[in-house]
Amino acid sequence: MDHLGASGRTGIIDGTEIRVRRPAIGRKDRDRFISGKNKQNAVKSMVITDGEGRMLWCSPTQPGSCADITHARESGLVKLLADGPAVEILADAGYQGLGAQAGGRVVTPPHRKFKKNAPDWYEEMYERQCEAHSSRRIRVEHGIAHLKNWRAPARRLGRREHMSDMVQAVAGLLSHQQTADLEPR
Repeated sequence: MDHLGASGRTGIIDGTEIRVRRPAIGRKDRDRFISGKNKQNAVKSMVITDGEGRMLWCSPTQPGSCADITHARESGLVKLLADGPAVEILADAGYQGLGAQAGGRVVTPPHRKFKKNAPDWYEEMYERQCEAHSSRRIRVEHGIAHLKNWRAPARRLGRREHMSDMVQAVAGLLSHQQTADLEPR
C-alpha cells in the first residue's frame, strides 16, 4: 500500500481459485474446499496488482468456499486500507461493501438500481459504467494469468496444506521477475 500511495498509482484486487486434490473420504471439513463458483475442489487467493498488471501482493490461500470479501477481511486488508495511505483500489462485484469499511478506497462496479422495468437510458448508462470499470480492471486478470502459468499452481503439485506457501513463493518470484525487467542493465 505504501508503494501505491507514494507513486499515486491505482491498485487492482481480485480473487483467484487454484484447483487442488480432493480431500479424503471421511475427512471433516471436506466440503470447505468445494468452490461455489466452479463446483470444484479449490483454494482461493487474493492478488493485488498495479495498473500495469505487475504483482504487488498475494494473500495466503483460504478454502474455496470462502467469499472474496470475507477473505479480504480475514487477511487484514480492510484494516490496512483504512489505516494506510490514500490509494484507489479497483475491485469486482465480489468486494461490494468493502469501500465503506475501507474509507472509500475500494471502488466496485455500480449497483443496479432497477431490477425490473428499467428505463432504456438507465440500461445504457449502467452498461457504459460497467464496461469502463471492467476495462480498467483487466490488468489484474493478466497478473493472475502470469501467476497461474507457473508449473506448480497449474499442476496442483504437493499437498493442500503447503499450497499457501507455494502460491506466495511463486508470487514473490513473479514480482521479482517483473521488477527486474524494469531496471536498466
